[in-house]
Amino acid sequence: MGIRNNGRSTKSNSNEAYEELFESRNVKQIEHLRTPKFSPISLADRYSLVNEHHVWTTSDRYWKLASKYYGDGGLWWLIAWYNQKPTDAHVNIGDSLAIPLPLSRALTLFRR
Repeated sequence: MGIRNNGRSTKSNSNEAYEELFESRNVKQIEHLRTPKFSPISLADRYSLVNEHHVWTTSDRYWKLASKYYGDGGLWWLIAWYNQKPTDAHVNIGDSLAIPLPLSRALTLFRR
C-alpha cells in the first residue's frame, strides 16, 4: 500500500446501505482504511523546503496538484500531509495550500 498508509487502521463496514455491493462482490462486509491522522512537520523542516503556493478552486483535487507539481498524481497524499488536510473535503475554496518542493526532500521528511 505504500508509505502513506503505514500504521493506518481499518474499519469494517457492514452497513445495510451497501447490501447490493456486498452481494455483487460475494462478501458480507468491506474493510476501509480510516482517514489518516498526520503527524505535524516541524518549523525547522518546513524551512528546509521551498513552498509553491496554490489557492484552492472549485475544480481542484489533490491528485491534479500532484500531477502538476510532481508529475505523478499518486503523490497527492504528500500535499495533504504537508498541509495537515487529509482529504480534498478538508480544503475550502480560497484556502492557500503550500506545495512542498523539492519532492525528494519532502518524501525524506515524511518518512521520518
